[in-house]
Amino acid sequence: MKFFKEFQKFALKWNVIDLAVWVVIWSSFNKIVSSLVDSIIMPVLGVFTAGKDFSKLQINVADVVIPYGAFVQSVVDFLLIAFVLFATIKVMNRLLDKEEKKEQAKAVVPTKEEELLTEIRDAIVKNGKV
Repeated sequence: MKFFKEFQKFALKWNVIDLAVWVVIWSSFNKIVSSLVDSIIMPVLGVFTAGKDFSKLQINVADVVIPYGAFVQSVVDFLLIAFVLFATIKVMNRLLDKEEKKEQAKAVVPTKEEELLTEIRDAIVKNGKV
């Protein structure tokens, strides 16, 4: 029961519209990466496999055909997507960190009025009136 409550809490954290937008963006991004792999990377890898179409590589064992090239192509797709996603998140985190540091720097610098009020407070505390 606790597991389902935790899952419900997790699942309901997300804004459904935001999630839907990200799904659409991700599917478009997936098409771009697949095109990159199919049109550019796999032909280059095909040079190392004696000019064969990498996605059509297969092993024939008795009467069974094992199309391992399609699997390798899927692995390359995954690795590229994972790398680009990692790089994107890393850049976004850096940008967010810079924004947070700017906000913290702005918050740390007191105004003249705050400095004056702090001096008054410290003087009152020092004289023992509080």
